[in-house]
Amino acid sequence: MTEPLLVEQRGAVRWLSLNRPERRNALDVTLIEALDKQITSAEADPATAVVAVAGTGPSFCAGGDFHQFLDLHDRGGNPVGFLTDVSACFSRIAAATKPWVAVLHGHAVAGGLELALACDVVVAADTTLIGDGHLARRLVPAGGSSVRLPGAVGRGLARWLLLTGELLPATAFAGTGWIRAIVAEADLHATADRICRQLADRSSPAQHRLKTLLHRIDGVAPEPALREELAAFADNWPASSVADALRAFLETGDPR
Repeated sequence: MTEPLLVEQRGAVRWLSLNRPERRNALDVTLIEALDKQITSAEADPATAVVAVAGTGPSFCAGGDFHQFLDLHDRGGNPVGFLTDVSACFSRIAAATKPWVAVLHGHAVAGGLELALACDVVVAADTTLIGDGHLARRLVPAGGSSVRLPGAVGRGLARWLLLTGELLPATAFAGTGWIRAIVAEADLHATADRICRQLADRSSPAQHRLKTLLHRIDGVAPEPALREELAAFADNWPASSVADALRAFLETGDPR
């Protein structure tokens, strides 16, 4: 069985690669469980100073696995429990004492965007399509984008992305300060390696304390907001059009 998450230690940098390329690295239970275990492992490992997360195949991450969502729906359930775990996993990344770097290519949409928003530094190929995307499938966010996106890109752009579901190229975010480097895809991993090494060179108890402080300052009372986001998803899920919209999307031949 193919591992859903590949792990490679490159000196002080631990590289995690989402490894469901046939589904554009759509998030499912196995992938979130593997990611959650690596958060614990990296935090406890004195040899790891920085964690980088990237994607295999054509995309970084295209969001939640709609096949899993519809399977739950057809069995009379819903994905709220799974998305509660996703939200908690991303909150653990945001609260980690060691820096996390998101390395984006292809697509970073919905849950993929939310994973990137939980990281401290973002590096992107210039052709990456980025956006919340939920509303295009008649969904509302559940992994933190409504909470974290405004602080990352500004209120105006965040509202546009959330309320339209539009995807924009990484170059459209150049003026926001959210993406540290936007480069040609051929240069993506070399650039990410350099940025990770810069962060690793400053690894110290002081950096860890500062990272914790920044999380507390940036995320003043985020937990209630994240709970409200999940509640909004749960309220919206029973709408009869949601499952039909997801099926229609999958029938277009999208790899998810």
